[in-house]
Amino acid sequence: MGCGRVGSALAQGLERHGHDVAVIDQDATAFRRLGTEFQGRRVTGVGFDRDTLRAAGIEEAYAFAAVSSGDNSNILAARVARETYGVENVAARIYDSRRAEIYQRLGIPTVATVKWTSDQMLRQLLPQGAVPALTEPSGRVVVAEVPVSAAWVGTRLTALEVQTGARVAFLTRLGEAQLPGPDTVYQEGDTLHLVIERHRVDEVERLLDSTSPIR
Repeated sequence: MGCGRVGSALAQGLERHGHDVAVIDQDATAFRRLGTEFQGRRVTGVGFDRDTLRAAGIEEAYAFAAVSSGDNSNILAARVARETYGVENVAARIYDSRRAEIYQRLGIPTVATVKWTSDQMLRQLLPQGAVPALTEPSGRVVVAEVPVSAAWVGTRLTALEVQTGARVAFLTRLGEAQLPGPDTVYQEGDTLHLVIERHRVDEVERLLDSTSPIR
């Protein structure tokens, strides 16, 4: 639902990956963004109206994305898709990050556009770890890139986990992501992506930035 810049790009991308796509928008002129090569359905109507949804094939849909410009419309449409038609894979774009967190806790996956953009900008401007790369819906646990002192070079990541209380989700080495094994050691230039309780991010950063490991 929604054929703006995000919706049209999403529809085209899904079609390029071999999926059948239907796009809903109240404004028929919005479908021009899809281009002449788009083969999917174009349905003019309100995205949470049941007749409109059925015309778009909601009863056979594997997934539903609500990416119109209205938060209320997106949430309502997402709820109708999930609760009325049983679509399991549903996501809604939300501009108000506070409301997005509430809907996440209600089990409606959301993409908080403004918060995501601001977080990405902060990640470019501030030290690593200052802004989490991923936060789970309750907000209690994050995945963050954390800088590590050279004193930890040669330390097994399992020992690093014991000393910090964090978990290594994965590491990036020479530009490639890797899942660590029990014998993986920290090497100079590695970037660690740690799973941490949000309230402990600063503490873990301090430990890894200034504390020598216990050998």
